[in-house]
Amino acid sequence: MVLGQTTPSVDLETEIDAEFAIDHITEAMVQQCSMLFVGKLMQVPPVYSAIKKDGIPLYKKARKGIDVEIEAREVESKLFEITKIDFPQVHFRLVCSKGFYVRSLVRDFGQSLGVGAHMSALRRTRIGKYTVEEAMTMEDFKHAWQTANS
Repeated sequence: MVLGQTTPSVDLETEIDAEFAIDHITEAMVQQCSMLFVGKLMQVPPVYSAIKKDGIPLYKKARKGIDVEIEAREVESKLFEITKIDFPQVHFRLVCSKGFYVRSLVRDFGQSLGVGAHMSALRRTRIGKYTVEEAMTMEDFKHAWQTANS
């Protein structure tokens, strides 16, 4: 995540809409703030999400500038570990429940520090029992698909 800047989508899909000074933020403050985001949490999904309201994905309404009220949902952060701090960037590792929005975590983290934040990158390393280490390369996938379909 990048501290001190916000975007409407909480990632780089949209332009930075606000900037805040972060020179008063310390590594200790970041570490302490991370403890607020472990365990069961009530989380409001981002407006730029695929959740449907009235049969329409929220991101479509957000792109048209339509305000939508989104209810908080219970999610769980089983592990939230700050792995590297290189201001304004903060790298982290997260183990979370189904339905968890990482962009919402980043948004809420930045708000807790009073400086805003947006997500600059996301890499899923596991989904359920499937891990990156077990994933096929694109070449292996193409070969398996071609073999199965020949």
